[in-house]
Parts: sequence; structure tokens; C-alpha cells
Amino acid sequence: MSSGAPNRHLLRLWAVQFLFQRDYNQYDTWEEALELFLSDKKKKMSKKMKAFFLERIDGVSLNLDEIDERITRYSENWDIHRLGGVDRNVLRLGFYELVYCEDVPPVVAVNEAVQLAKELSSDESGKFVNGILDKMIRTLDRPLRQGVPKPEVL
Repeated sequence: MSSGAPNRHLLRLWAVQFLFQRDYNQYDTWEEALELFLSDKKKKMSKKMKAFFLERIDGVSLNLDEIDERITRYSENWDIHRLGGVDRNVLRLGFYELVYCEDVPPVVAVNEAVQLAKELSSDESGKFVNGILDKMIRTLDRPLRQGVPKPEVL
């Protein structure tokens, strides 16, 4: 697979699937869960792809309390556990990218999240995710259509 937008979409899809799986399954360790999830995907992932995927799942996991609090706030006080599992994890990834991934243009993060919600759930989920992320995007203090390039790591 070459790097690019289609691969990033697939990696976001896998990230949502992994986060969803972690919500509903008990594993002894994070590493065990990750190993099981990636067992059939390793051959399809370059080092850059794996880094992109891991950045998303690690970032959401490390900032989960803050992300969930923001989702609750912007979803007009819906308890995070009342949300459907797919919607909850799509929103988690979307919020993570909006807040922590300055190299991702905010409109790309929202569009990707809406597309994932539609693919993994329903058109209504896409509208719901769009409405919540649209509230969040209005609070950002950065350009909506461009990202800040990450420095290349050698």
C-alpha cells in the first residue's frame, strides 16, 4: 500500500474499530489487545502507517477523560455511555484529531469522522457526529482548512 489519504482513512477506520473493541472486551494488557487486533493487518502496514495508527489509539487512550468530558459538553450533556459504541469512538477519534493533531486540518478531521460514522453506523450517526464536532471546531484558534506540518523525524 502506498501512503496517502485512502490509507489514512483505512487507518482511522481501524483505529475506531480498535477503540470500540477495547470498550467492549477485556484484555489482560494493552499489548495483548493490540497484538490480536493487528494480527491480520501487519502485512498491510508500512512503518509510517503503523505510526499513524498507533498515534491515534495511544492519543485517544492517554487523553480519554478529557476527550470524553468534551464530548459530553458538546453533545449537550449526553452521558458518554449513553452514546452508541461506534458513535462514541468515532467522536473520540475526531476530537483527538481536532485538539491534538495540528497537522490535520480541522475540516479533514470532521469530514473523516462523519464518513466513518456513516460507514460504520448510519447516515443519522453521520449527522449526529457532524453536529457535535461542528460545535467543537468553532472553538478552535487555528485555520480550519490547513494543518501545521510536522517536522520530519530522521
